[in-house]
Amino acid sequence: QVQLVESGGGLVQPGGSLRLSCAASGFTFSNYAMSWYRQAPGKERELVATISSTGGSTNYADSVKGRFTISRDNAKKMLYLQMNSLKPDDTAVYYCRRNVREVWGQGTLVTVSS
Repeated sequence: QVQLVESGGGLVQPGGSLRLSCAASGFTFSNYAMSWYRQAPGKERELVATISSTGGSTNYADSVKGRFTISRDNAKKMLYLQMNSLKPDDTAVYYCRRNVREVWGQGTLVTVSS
């Protein structure tokens, strides 16, 4: 069945880095634009970054621009989010999403704290 599974979350100190991964299965990954979203405690889910089906086009929320990088490996059916210079405000559950005929992963928790 169609599935997205995130991994790579954890506890990191401010200024640190994490790389999130999202493994896709059950569909032709290379046909779909993908996104990362996040939801902080008590807040609405927000779009973090989007990447086109080929990986040739990316967009970022202003709050993460210059610190986060979205990428994909279509041969491996993997989506990534490299997060650098992390801040406490980046603490959230991070989700990957297939943008057409919407599919969500279960999320992975990122906690930025000293």
